[in-house]
This record gives sequence, C-alpha cells and structure tokens, in this order.
Amino acid sequence: MTLALVLLTTALVLVIALLAGVGAGKLARLDGATYPAALTRAAVAFTAVVTFATAVTGALAGLLS
Repeated sequence: MTLALVLLTTALVLVIALLAGVGAGKLARLDGATYPAALTRAAVAFTAVVTFATAVTGALAGLLS
C-alpha cells in the first residue's frame, strides 16, 4: 500500500512538472524566444517544480517524524 502511494505520488509530480515545463516552453515560444531559449525555460520550469516538490516532501517528512 505504501509503495503504491509513493509511486502514484511520484508519477503525479512528474506529470505536473512536465505540464509546467511544456507550458513554459510554449509561452516562451509564443513570446518570440528561439527554440533553444524556449527549451531552456521549459527545463528551468520542470526543475523548479521537481525541486519544490522535493522541498515540500522533506518538510513534511520532518514534521511527521
């Protein structure tokens, strides 16, 4: 049960991060950025979401222990 919850949560975070990255890349491209610049912005957004999820997980783990 716990392993399934961890895997489901991980998959959900990755999907949300991917959607944020795609959205950031699309908005950058619509703003007139080149493809490499849009890809960089998408990667930064993806990394930011994953980092935020990791920080929240660490904070919650600290509170629950």
